[in-house]
Formats: sequence, structure tokens, C-alpha cells
Amino acid sequence: MTSPTIRSIAGADVRARVIGEGANLGVTQRGRIEAAQKGLKLNTDAIDNSAGVNTSDVEVNIKIALARPEREGRLSPADRNSLLAVMTDEVGALVLRNNYLQTLALSLAERKGVAETGFLARLMQSLEQRGLLSRAVEFLPDDAAIAERTRRGQSLTRPELAVLLAYAKLTLYDDLLVTSVPDDCYLARRLSEYFPREVQDKFPAAVESHRLRREIIATGLVNAVINRGGPACIVRLIDETDADIPTIVMAYVAVVECYGLRRLNDAIDALDTRIDGQLQLALYAGVQDLLLSRMVWYVRNVDFKAGLDAVIARFGPGIRAIAAGLDDVLPQDLQAARIKRRQDLIDAAVPADLAGELADLDALVPAPDIVTVAERTTRAIGDAAATFFAAEANFRLDRIIAAARNVPANDFFERLAIDRAVDQIAAAERRLAADMLATGQSGQQAVETWLAAHPEATRIRRSVEEIAGSGLTLAKLTVAANLLGDLVKA
Repeated sequence: MTSPTIRSIAGADVRARVIGEGANLGVTQRGRIEAAQKGLKLNTDAIDNSAGVNTSDVEVNIKIALARPEREGRLSPADRNSLLAVMTDEVGALVLRNNYLQTLALSLAERKGVAETGFLARLMQSLEQRGLLSRAVEFLPDDAAIAERTRRGQSLTRPELAVLLAYAKLTLYDDLLVTSVPDDCYLARRLSEYFPREVQDKFPAAVESHRLRREIIATGLVNAVINRGGPACIVRLIDETDADIPTIVMAYVAVVECYGLRRLNDAIDALDTRIDGQLQLALYAGVQDLLLSRMVWYVRNVDFKAGLDAVIARFGPGIRAIAAGLDDVLPQDLQAARIKRRQDLIDAAVPADLAGELADLDALVPAPDIVTVAERTTRAIGDAAATFFAAEANFRLDRIIAAARNVPANDFFERLAIDRAVDQIAAAERRLAADMLATGQSGQQAVETWLAAHPEATRIRRSVEEIAGSGLTLAKLTVAANLLGDLVKA
């Protein structure tokens, strides 16, 4: 097995755990699962004890970095030891941060409950097909047991989720390391973020030339993607988009950077013990929902061959401009919902600035679509946003897309069908907004001018409105997507 110094993935060394605990693992894990099914909140040893392994890894990688200035005579052994002592607290903070995010990932996966079970079952099936998982060894339920649990409304337990989190990280690490993703220049920051500030500031060249540079960057990415996206996020996006690992991981980074999600999640972290815990999880979940939906969008609509710098430079400024201009471009209904959401969060003790940003998330879901429309029509981002939102309101698309999130899915494939229908609606909405902007006007005026020139659209709009107001189902959602496709062909 690869050196743990290279495989510094917090809490993810499942194979070492299996070998180390041997026969005792079965009793221990089975007991945890049974206790969790009775309502006890607990993880696995691999999660709870990951800080020790993680600390050792960071220490060894720091020593590897400092070996170069030692060889060059710029750092004496005594000074190196003093430096290591000075960095103790920061190393501890970095390690605890990994633990924090890892247990948060489990809490979010647990919160999703049965709705996530189909994706987790697909993760297990995928790992089995590759010869990477034995459910019997890990005391994970087989497909029949999962079906029975789902029938009873029972999801996977937290200890089971912990095992899958670990396997997801190990697998993604192996898959990522053989790609060119760790070499993208934009991701060099992942390398510096791994090390304490003292090493970064005093010996930047030693960090930059670290012999495990690619492995450390890959480690940071793996922890970020799985912690923030959930154990099943990679297999889910592969099934949904048929994309490869590099594209999916690049999409993750693009969404996080363009939307400023790291800063937003940090702000939610700061609410620990200040707001209700379930509300805090709901805030994280809202950010995660946006992350996953926009990852799908980037995978389907963006070419990453030019690198992350180019993609982030293309979308980031436009998304920020849309966020800054929401007061001026949102229709009345959407504006009212946004204002209410903000006030509700403030009433729940969320700071006003953060409450405003969180209240903006629903309106910002189509921001990459709006940037694309502005590019295609060479119109100002404000004009594109006003027209996009006006079209959405006139055809009740905002209601359909919002309702689609709550359409019941009986299995994994129905959830994929829902996601694809929503994507079809978004594509039609882009073309519709572009056609309306071609009138030379913007906002509601552009919508009305376009509708006057397309009387055949009235019937389709009426049908879509009826669907939006009549209890959405998968069948109705599919019909709405097809009708909107016909609308932009008309």
C-alpha cells in the first residue's frame, strides 16, 4: 500500500483499518451500526481517530519541505526543530479543520436520508464492479437490504456513511492522481494551503518544489470535493453527465471559485453555537445543493481545456455582477421571496450580511446561464439578467424549477430523469432569453415585444402555467421541458 505520507487523506485509510483491526472490526462495526439504527449518534474509529494520522502526515511533509533549505545551509537542525515547535498550534488547527469538515460531510449525508440512498447504492455498486469494495467485509447492506430499508423509510446509518466516505476519498485520490488535474497552475494554492504559514513565508521555494507536490494537491482536492459534495457526488455526476473525473473535479473548483462558496461556508462555520444546529445544517445543505447543480451545469456547458484560470475569469465577474444587481433585475414575486428569506434568517440570528447572501442563492442558480446569454448576444450583463428573469417569471419557469426539487423520485433513475428535465428547461430558457434580447430591448419590455411577435407561444405558455400550478410530477415536468423546447423552435 502507498505510503501514508503520500496518502494524507483525513480518515480515509480504510484498508489499513481493515488489516489493523482484523476480526474485531466485524463486531465493532456491526455494533456501531446497530446502535446507530437505535438512534445513537456515532462515527467510526477511522473518522474519530483521523487527527493523529493526519498530524503525522503533515509533520513528515513539512520535514520533507525543510530538507532542501537544510541541505543548502539556510536552515540549521536546531533552527528547524525550533521552527517545528513554533508551528505546533497551526498544524493542530489545520488537522482539526479536516476533522471538522469530514464530520460535517457525514451530517449532511445523514440529513438527506432516504433521498440519498439511491446514489449511495450506486457508489457501492461502482466500487464493487471495480473490485474495490466487499460489502460483506465492511458490513454494508446489499441491494435487497437497501430496498427493504428504503421501503421502511430507513436510510444508511452514520457508521455506514463513514465507511463510504472513506472509500469515496481513496478511490477519487487514485483516479485523480493519474490525470493532469493536479498540474493545473490554478491549483498551486492547494499546495501552499497545506503548509503552516511559517513554512510558506520563509521557504516558499521548498514548498513549490516539494517532491510530493502532486500528491498533496490531489489530497486537498479529494478532501474538498467529497467533504463538500458528499460521498456519492462523483458517481452521481458520472451517471448524470457521463463526464470523466478530471472534468468533474475541475467543475467543482470552478463553481466554488466563481460563486465564492469557500468564504460562504466559512461564514456558516462561524455560526457554531450561535444558531440552531439544524438550521446551520440547512444552510450548509443549501450551499451544497447549489454546488452540485452548478457542477452539472459546468460539466455540460464548459470546456476546461484552457485551464481553470480561463473558466473562472470568464464566469466569476459576471456572477458577482448579477449578485450585486439583484435589487434591480428580479421580478416582484422573486424579489419578495428573496426579501422574506433574508428576514427569516435574520430573525433566526443569522447576521444580516450573511443572511442576504444566503437569500440570494436561489436567484443566483441560473447565473452561469445569464453570463452565457450575455456573451452570445453581446448585451450587458444587467440587460441579460433582467430579460432572463422576466422570461422566467412570464412562463412560470421559476416555479417549475423550484417545485422540481421536491418531486418524489422512487429510485435513482427517476432522480436522474428529473435532473435532466430541469437541464432541458434551463437550456430552453437560455435560448428564449437570447431571442428576446434580439428585439433590441431588455427586461419585461423585451418579453412583451417577443410575445407579440410570436402569437403561437401563447398556447405553450398557458400549458406551462397550468403545469406550474398543478402539483408537479415527473411526467408533468417532462412535458413542460418538451413544451419549452418546442417554444424556442417556434
